[in-house]
Amino acid sequence: MIIKTGITPSPQEEQQQAAQGTSSQSFTPRQIVAELDKYIIGQQEAKRSVAIALRNRWRRQQLSPELRDEIAPKNIIMIGPTGVGKTEIARRLAKLAQSPFLKIEASKFTEVGYVGRDVESMIRDLTELGINMLKEEKKAEVHEKAKGLAEERLLDLLLPPSRSKKDDAQAESGQPSTREKLRKYLHDGRFEDRVVELEVTDRSAPMIEVLSSSGMEENINIKDMLPPGLFPTKTKKRKMKIEEARKILEQEEAQKLIDMDEVISQAIMRVEQSGIIFLDEIDKIAGRESKGGPDVSREGVQRDLLPIVEGSTVNTKYGMVRTDHILFIAAGAFHVSKPSDLVPELQGRFPIRVELDSLDEHEFVRILQEPQNALITQYKALMGTEGIELIFVDDAIQEIASIAASVNERTENIGARRLHTIMERLLDDLSFDAPDLSAETVTIDAAYVKERLTNISEDQDLSRYIL
Repeated sequence: MIIKTGITPSPQEEQQQAAQGTSSQSFTPRQIVAELDKYIIGQQEAKRSVAIALRNRWRRQQLSPELRDEIAPKNIIMIGPTGVGKTEIARRLAKLAQSPFLKIEASKFTEVGYVGRDVESMIRDLTELGINMLKEEKKAEVHEKAKGLAEERLLDLLLPPSRSKKDDAQAESGQPSTREKLRKYLHDGRFEDRVVELEVTDRSAPMIEVLSSSGMEENINIKDMLPPGLFPTKTKKRKMKIEEARKILEQEEAQKLIDMDEVISQAIMRVEQSGIIFLDEIDKIAGRESKGGPDVSREGVQRDLLPIVEGSTVNTKYGMVRTDHILFIAAGAFHVSKPSDLVPELQGRFPIRVELDSLDEHEFVRILQEPQNALITQYKALMGTEGIELIFVDDAIQEIASIAASVNERTENIGARRLHTIMERLLDDLSFDAPDLSAETVTIDAAYVKERLTNISEDQDLSRYIL
């Protein structure tokens, strides 16, 4: 939905709005938080921060072009232990906004001059994701037309040219043509198992891997480096069933209908205006230079990261991509280091800092049953495929949450991820035996949970390895 402001947008602005995806640009912060509440329990402060950041993007688009370019995104640092929802908040936000989204660990990068990934590679990856996202959207738009064209090509395979001429003469005499009969059979699914010979593009082309002086790692197709037409497109014949041939032909026809120059142009614009990069483990590069040890210049990585976050232009194989308005959400546990250990310039580029709360027993109870993708719902559905109905009594859910909170307190606190470990251990025997059991109802109560887990959870050494 686009809210009209009384100002007629220019063609460039209309293209920009189309490139951004507009289904959720006008969500209010309250609506965004409500959507996040469906999947993430608690962490209201973090949800409010990201909701405001997303809404500010929509507000920025309503401004005049001169002022719009001056407003930089307010990047966010999320501080909190593992398993409390940092990544999930960013991932759900990107899905809600239909934005190109990349999650990457800051610890993967090394300073320029060392072997490894350079920080600019994240922009190249995000651009690739944006192009794939827009390509899929364009394919969906032309799907029906591509489907019709693919059907005509299938009919050409089933009805050779020599028979087509006779068929035309038959159609002129008023009788139903063979082609139309075959079309009806295709629609009825009678030919799905029939084998046809299809000429498909041979995608095997010589590839070379290049590591440039800037650390840019890319696979380069030799054909892309040489003038067009020098290497003609090779095809090969394959025998396949109609069902498989239809999918290949639909893909080929959709590809012909899509203007890739337009896709690339709109995708780059969408990446620049609404891309989100989630920088996890930012605390791992937060320390100052160490005197020795295995770290490869953590402060150097920060300084390489700085121009990307501040706003620069990165060269990709699709063209130049500006990072001025990409939203960066950094996250880290900050057990050893603290946000003030980042270089001052980088700190200034993350003005919003939000602390996420550790999860306790009460939150675990809610996580198990409230979200749309709750763990209890998932396991019920999985067992349902074997004809087994799982029933979780309330006291069982309370006991699972209690054990998870207790183990987190006594060993490493891994947040809600502890629930996955405990649920797998709890239902281990049932999952193994499920195919051999006849359809039945299995009730999980507190006694069942205690029988399976109490001895393990009470033995601290044992729980350290098993839970």
